Amino acid sequence: MRKVAIVGGGAAGMMAAISAAQKGAEVTVLEHKERVGKKILSTGNGRCNFTNMVQEPFCYRSENIGFPWEIIEQFNAQKTIAFFLQLGIYSKNRNGYLYPNSDQASAVLDVLRMEMDRLHVKVLTETECIKIVPKKNKFTILTNKGTIQAERVILAAGSKAAPSTGSDGSGYALAKALGHRIIPVLPALVQLRCKENFYKSLAGVRVQGRVSLYIDGECMAEDTGEIQLTQYGISGIPVFQVSRYASQGLREKKEVKAVLNFMPDFTETQFTAFLKARIGMRPDKTLEEFFIGLFNKKLCSLWIKLSKIPRETSVSELSESEINRLIRLIQQFEVCVEQTNSFEQAQICCGGVSTEEVNPKTLESVYIPGLYFAGEILDVDGMCGGYNLQWAWSSGYIAGREAADDTN
Repeated sequence: MRKVAIVGGGAAGMMAAISAAQKGAEVTVLEHKERVGKKILSTGNGRCNFTNMVQEPFCYRSENIGFPWEIIEQFNAQKTIAFFLQLGIYSKNRNGYLYPNSDQASAVLDVLRMEMDRLHVKVLTETECIKIVPKKNKFTILTNKGTIQAERVILAAGSKAAPSTGSDGSGYALAKALGHRIIPVLPALVQLRCKENFYKSLAGVRVQGRVSLYIDGECMAEDTGEIQLTQYGISGIPVFQVSRYASQGLREKKEVKAVLNFMPDFTETQFTAFLKARIGMRPDKTLEEFFIGLFNKKLCSLWIKLSKIPRETSVSELSESEINRLIRLIQQFEVCVEQTNSFEQAQICCGGVSTEEVNPKTLESVYIPGLYFAGEILDVDGMCGGYNLQWAWSSGYIAGREAADDTN
């Protein structure tokens, strides 16, 4: 019976433990927190969006672009759904986003823990991995509680995002000590802090729109959905989706700007015609009255202020250039991004162990036979919507299966 040690008891580590134990391995999980799977409880706003029915290569990001998809294809969303159904999770589908029918993230964690118990996986909590020493096809793992011997090791120690849940970045030092290169680790799926001084007046506003992120004038990413305006900048799912590129641009000292379109369903020509028709229906309204029922009052007040058009102006008196000025403010609202929020607020990180140094079929180190990687520690990050958990399930399953394989 092959001895497999897994460093990290998060989503990927637990999946790796189950996968390896199903293959007959003797599995030990080393978790430095007081319990396994703590981060799962906060996913999906406590409901655990554990995968997504829409699966495409672009949903996963890495410097090594094709790498994530090779793993996802081996253990895809359908296999994930079947796996959790067997464990007891009946899923519900919300526009492609899958949740446990109970709407409780704790249910996902509970069934994983029960399955590890059923398979006799040994779990050592409050156990910190200090050093991994490979020697003659075996590993000695030094911990704060003593030494552990294993024939295979899976590093699934997470990233630096949400450190309160256990992701403190300690796994990167272990990987680096074993000869692996670390792509700079930065916050992703995170809020953006902006330069302008008007955000306090907009705090709490939620509005549908499109966010386009520009790095030194080049559009790197865009997404549409509910934008949230905060006291310091912008948030919401479309902001999260583009935030990894902002992190990278800021690290490289480049100019980072976001262009917000608060009427993305209209082309500029269509929106111009729409506003002129609206003026024609009630030409006696003031500019301040004109936007009521169309946009949030806080936003309208800001646009009017920035346009430098007196708010008591009758809309019938607006010039062509003034109408165009308002249209640009609504559809091309440019803000300067100064920084992202910290790792504490980030849902995930970009960067990590370079996937150029990991076998794309097995997740085994190309340098050290018997060493495998899974989950957030790798330079792979997914979009918002269950993709990072899908990466955890896929990479954990593959790493566990391969580590337990006696033919390897």
